[in-house]
Amino acid sequence: MKIVLMGVAGCGKSSVGVALAQALALPYRDGDDLHPAANIAKMSRGEPLTDTDRWPWLELVGQALRAPGIVGCSALKRVYRELIDRQAGGEVVFVHLSGSRAVIETRMRARTGHFMPPALLDSQFATLEVPGSDERAVVVDIDQPLEAVVAEIVLKLRALGLAAGGSPPDPEDI
Repeated sequence: MKIVLMGVAGCGKSSVGVALAQALALPYRDGDDLHPAANIAKMSRGEPLTDTDRWPWLELVGQALRAPGIVGCSALKRVYRELIDRQAGGEVVFVHLSGSRAVIETRMRARTGHFMPPALLDSQFATLEVPGSDERAVVVDIDQPLEAVVAEIVLKLRALGLAAGGSPPDPEDI
């Protein structure tokens, strides 16, 4: 199974990714680790990335999914998701971690040591194209405990025939 946890900065891709990887016994990779240094420097200065900045990074994200696994990547536009899917060899499912601007801004202000400043949140929401019904994607509301987010993802993946049957993960195991 190839999964991209997508959404605007601060939606919880890293936290959900680690927990989901444990629940599904898949490797997790943070897409931020694939950014070139120039992209990180630009975002650290409060400058939004352009598509030109993003293309090489998105190719690396897709290449990281040539084997089964989970990658956290904003994948904000349909064309980005299409590129990732092509680079991965197809069959990528996108899990949109969706939340209100207020919830996400609160989370961003609470985190430390991340290069993405809350000032870029508006540009993230302006760029976001919510996955369409014709895309291989599920949407999960992040305004709930981490354990509930992961359990909901597993249930939605099962509904698509992508995750093994049985009970949702026990919250104590996450």
